[in-house]
Amino acid sequence: MAHQKYKRVMLKISGEVIGGGDGQGIETAALNKIAEEVGELTKHDIQVVVVVGGGNIWRYRDTKGSGIERTTSDYMGMMATIMNGVALQSALEKQDFYCRVATALDLPQIAEPYIRRRAMRHLEKNRIVICAGGTGNPYFTTDTASALRAVELDCEVILKATKVDGIYTADPEKDPTATRYETLSYDEAIEKNLQVMDQTAFSLCRDSQMNIIVFDMHQDGAILKAAMGEKIGTLVS
Repeated sequence: MAHQKYKRVMLKISGEVIGGGDGQGIETAALNKIAEEVGELTKHDIQVVVVVGGGNIWRYRDTKGSGIERTTSDYMGMMATIMNGVALQSALEKQDFYCRVATALDLPQIAEPYIRRRAMRHLEKNRIVICAGGTGNPYFTTDTASALRAVELDCEVILKATKVDGIYTADPEKDPTATRYETLSYDEAIEKNLQVMDQTAFSLCRDSQMNIIVFDMHQDGAILKAAMGEKIGTLVS
């Protein structure tokens, strides 16, 4: 096992991963696998904050033809992230990992409100904190929410778990000549408009000197490897 590098990490997971093979809804097997890998980090004394997207249920950019106006659609997406967060919490607790869902939207029946100091106490007690509801505001993605919460909660790195093994010069599914970056600067990522995180998230990470590791979460043990500082995926710094 490599030397432990990070003590507190932000793990950003897309909603499509929870949806399993077709990226839709919530697939139990996919959810339980994610919970197992997230919980594994706590066994190595790594404090974990998680932000889960909502694209498996609802996302504005995928539903522009619905006729639902942008602000309402974004709030629907925020509620979708809360559904995913509560589902992940349930999966984690079934595996005996302590977990709290902290939401930017007020839903006291199912989750506690996001309060920074409370979230920090949970982390210090080695509880996994799932930050749901985005930033609580429309026009901001869960990428931006993960960057914001990572900075607020003094995380050392953002681990962006995706379906590809890093950042490429182009979409590798569309361009067979695309090559993967091992390292990348914030300015390069912004200038080249690489679509791994949105520009607001990249800018916040750059201004806060928050490193990002983009990797394929389907590789066995990939989340733990990234958290332990092993070489994996693409490092944006």
